[in-house]
Amino acid sequence: MDELLEILRSLHPDVDFAESDRLVDDKILDSFDIVTIVAEIYDVFGVAVPAEEIVPANFNSAEALYALVERLEDE
Repeated sequence: MDELLEILRSLHPDVDFAESDRLVDDKILDSFDIVTIVAEIYDVFGVAVPAEEIVPANFNSAEALYALVERLEDE
């Protein structure tokens, strides 16, 4: 989770990613951020995020995003 939080903080250092659960809904993360996050997840975790998993529910919080990474790692 720490590595994921580092990725998120590199994009928006002023956001409390540990507490926020509306990152996409509140337009904190935009499409460019999501593309960057997907690429960084691949680089850091070695996990490719399929297009069908790129939905707001998976990117609205660091917890949801980390759950996605863990699920994809197990597949």
